Amino acid sequence: MSASILYLHGFCSSPASWKARLLADTMSARGQDGRFFCPALSPVPLEAIAQAEAIIGAQARPLTLVGSSLGGFYATCLAEKHDLRAVLINPVVVAPIPFSEFIGTQTNLYTGETFEFTAEHVEQLRTLELPQVTPERYLLLVETGDEVLDYRLALARYAGCRQQVLAGGDHSFTRFPDLLPQLLEFCGL
Repeated sequence: MSASILYLHGFCSSPASWKARLLADTMSARGQDGRFFCPALSPVPLEAIAQAEAIIGAQARPLTLVGSSLGGFYATCLAEKHDLRAVLINPVVVAPIPFSEFIGTQTNLYTGETFEFTAEHVEQLRTLELPQVTPERYLLLVETGDEVLDYRLALARYAGCRQQVLAGGDHSFTRFPDLLPQLLEFCGL
């Protein structure tokens, strides 16, 4: 039975992000559009996790998570909880991130919708943090030119995992198209 992909976008992002669209288009071109899921995640962390878990719970076929930025953090939480594999793209590593900088009104980069990111949301993220990960579950993709997150934090957090570290780039992960074949192979597609 062929696998499905659940793509989890990042903070202030949406299913309209270029990586989500490219992956959706790739799956569609392969005749697998019914095996690609990308919900518009709530900006409230526990609600976003619940949205993803509803999709996970409804799947009969194997599922691999693909998460970008904050979606990578969520993918880690869900992979460990539900015994899944995950591809992490420039993922957030919560502990060292000063999320207090993000408290206040935020605007979704794709929809233009605004939302309030609160201290309670920061606390929800901290409660989701795991002390360790299972290295064989993950494929980590990072670019050293990430201007938002220090890629070295992800390398340390996911030590022992399969890793692709590419020089340059930025937080959007500019070489995503080049690594799609490797991502799909990891996902069992």
